[in-house]
Amino acid sequence: MKKIASFTVDHRFIKEWVYISRIDGDITTYDIRMRKPNTGNLMSNALMHSFEHLFATFMRNGVLAEQTIYVGPMGCQTGFYLLVRDADNKAVLAEIKRVFEEIADYKGEMPGSSEIECGNYQNLDCSIAAKEAAEYLEKIKNETENDLNY
Repeated sequence: MKKIASFTVDHRFIKEWVYISRIDGDITTYDIRMRKPNTGNLMSNALMHSFEHLFATFMRNGVLAEQTIYVGPMGCQTGFYLLVRDADNKAVLAEIKRVFEEIADYKGEMPGSSEIECGNYQNLDCSIAAKEAAEYLEKIKNETENDLNY
């Protein structure tokens, strides 16, 4: 059986960073690795859920709204996938940083935080997402579009 692309990367050497995971036609998958793999330092369900609500909302309301295909958590609890159509890596990285800054500074209500809008609406917390965003921004602040490869 053919391995999927993400299983061909040696996770022992992945650090907290933004990577291009794969390119399929006009869609680029970005691996937004927020935690170093296999260290036991995993994102909690509440953190991942909260971050997903904010990250997806701000991406889909930003300059790449029409190009954003998918924002979702990694099952290994170390980050998120971002799929973008017709991606310009410099623009995508700038938008990721902008969105993370917006999450770090966000003081409003959690988007999609009602029983009608979410299947686990009581497991959301803007403050933990803000803290995570601020910490991650510090790690990637000097990253450029030339640094996106594994």
